[in-house]
Amino acid sequence: MSQANEATGRPTSTVGSPGLTVEDRRTGRSYELPIRDGSIRGIDLRQMRTDEEDFGLVSYDPGFLNTASCRSTITYIDGDRGILLYRGYPIEQIAGHAKFLDVAYLVIHGELPTAEQSAQFAQAVTRDSDVPDGIVALIESFPREAHPMTILLSAVGALNGYHPQAKDIDDPAVRAAVVPRLIGTMSTLAGLIYRHVSGRPARVPKPRGDYAPDFLSNLFADGSDYEPDQAIVDAIEVLFILHADHEQNCSTNAVRSVGSSRVDPYSAMAAGVAALFGPLHGGANEAVLRMPEKSAARSRSGRRSGISRLGAGD
Repeated sequence: MSQANEATGRPTSTVGSPGLTVEDRRTGRSYELPIRDGSIRGIDLRQMRTDEEDFGLVSYDPGFLNTASCRSTITYIDGDRGILLYRGYPIEQIAGHAKFLDVAYLVIHGELPTAEQSAQFAQAVTRDSDVPDGIVALIESFPREAHPMTILLSAVGALNGYHPQAKDIDDPAVRAAVVPRLIGTMSTLAGLIYRHVSGRPARVPKPRGDYAPDFLSNLFADGSDYEPDQAIVDAIEVLFILHADHEQNCSTNAVRSVGSSRVDPYSAMAAGVAALFGPLHGGANEAVLRMPEKSAARSRSGRRSGISRLGAGD
């Protein structure tokens, strides 16, 4: 319920209604801003003008420190309380109990798949996991010292040249085809890039339809008899599930921002890879993984220094 403000003629909330009354002391006018989902709309500030020539008030929030860029029902995170929900499902009910592709289906479609849907989705991911020969050549053109994310950024962006139909983003059938192709292709690209930078032939084995074991095979298999350790497979499944979606983080916002130009999905995903490359985003994970290496190197250096000093003392 609301009533008119006698001074301005604008509606004013009664006690308990979901609204925010704001007084503009430049003009003496007051404004009623609706509150929805614990937020106000930035565009509602535009009505606050000093005169007809004034553009209107805008919000200023570098870094989105207190700004929501969209309304989503996909993921909910409350780190302080240890809560992570995918489509309302607590992570503890999913991680260790579901396959990564089933969780990907959940994130995309809103519900966990039936057995038939799960099989069809896995088949689509497997079917479209190959990459064109030109992409393989592109990967091999990089120096082996190149950072894997540099190569991935280029390869993902280059995929739009081989799938020009993907730019028809208003076609539901095209969108439905791009999603499993991207999921399958990313595993293949990871394997090809890892093999290239480690000096091995850029060939990955034919996928068998189980995403986590196929991913490990793409990285490490040197023959058809390769079987990844089940404990490692289980760990990879959980790792992928925990990283399936993380709300509106830097890379997600990059993909959404570039995608808003109505560019093809591969170009938008390349923007996300670039954001993930940064040391304050995915690069932070890389730094953590490298910490044991640096610690071990310092330890070896310290031991060598101690031995040297001991020899000098003798």
